[in-house]
Amino acid sequence: MGRVSPFPPPGPLRTLALATLANTVGTGLWVAGGALYLTRDVGLSATSVGVGLTVAGLVGLTASVPLGGLADRWDPRALRAALQVGQAFAAAAYLLVDSLTTFLIVAVPEALLSTGNLAVRAALVAAVGGPTGRVHAFATLRAVANLGITAGTALAGIALAVDTHRAYQVLVVGNVATYLLSAALLLRVPRQRAGGGARRVTGATRRGGSLRDGRFLAVSGASALLGTHLTVLTLVVPLWTVGQAGAPPPVVSAVLLVNTLLTVLLAVRLSGGADTAAPAARKLRRAGLVVGAATEYVPPPTEPELYVNLLVTDRAYAGRGVGARLLAHAAELARDRGVGLLRVDCFRSPDRALVRFYEGCGFTATDPFTVQRPGRAPWPGQVLARRVG
Repeated sequence: MGRVSPFPPPGPLRTLALATLANTVGTGLWVAGGALYLTRDVGLSATSVGVGLTVAGLVGLTASVPLGGLADRWDPRALRAALQVGQAFAAAAYLLVDSLTTFLIVAVPEALLSTGNLAVRAALVAAVGGPTGRVHAFATLRAVANLGITAGTALAGIALAVDTHRAYQVLVVGNVATYLLSAALLLRVPRQRAGGGARRVTGATRRGGSLRDGRFLAVSGASALLGTHLTVLTLVVPLWTVGQAGAPPPVVSAVLLVNTLLTVLLAVRLSGGADTAAPAARKLRRAGLVVGAATEYVPPPTEPELYVNLLVTDRAYAGRGVGARLLAHAAELARDRGVGLLRVDCFRSPDRALVRFYEGCGFTATDPFTVQRPGRAPWPGQVLARRVG
């Protein structure tokens, strides 16, 4: 009988997995409760929280390259442990937040440490996994991370159910404690050679820089776009669930639990075969194209179908055929599943610009529809269909 535990066998990767578990229990606590702590306990508005996190995130981007460079020169294990101790102090400082100004004072350094930590983490996992095992190592740690987030989210549900000042303080302190425990576990990982597993940086590479590498920038831009789901998960979902939908705070914990449990079950399996650039790119394209069943406002199909629920591209690459290639990939998915019908819907503007785009990709306009939105203007849409075979 095969192993079912997400934890690898004893060794450096297992120790790293335990450190990841400790760290991500805190992540689960903060993902589920952070936005609600700042709005319901501290008293900040949702807009202030969004603005503060945007500013902090933009400033935090500046830490990635220099700290990633340090990880190529120093032991990434010790560097990451030091960063997590810094994150513990930053997390504790959230207990002092009482205005937008103090929120920014805390959130900006916390974002710098968090972004830098991600870069150092990548170097550490690559060094521990080695050239042939890094994809498996990343997938394993991703599954363990989501297991930790699941546990943290469940614990946050208790604080959200109590919904008192003291409960939110305990949530913040719990996040602090997980950073410190993770840092201690990281120091139990064997010392890693600086730059272990990384390619050698040549003089030409330094002179050119990654900002002159068009393919690197394209992959980075696509990854950034796909990564926006984290903002939706950690900020939009909690605030919308409680503020707009009117659900009690523990519902946030339940929603996030479902998300993380699915990731625990599927992360390693879905990453299989992505050992080189080409298959990894195919999986990223599939991740950027959400397909499934039609939404409730769309007329039901009369035969088995695949429905394009969401098509996302970066405007920086407009006019380069990215959307058309994603739709062609959706058609391939339908063929692979033995489905003969591919459908999509879009906004039906007076000039029918989006409709004409899909028609240019082989689709035919079928059913117009209108979504009624209380308090706002109706949303006119158009369903389009394409035969595949």
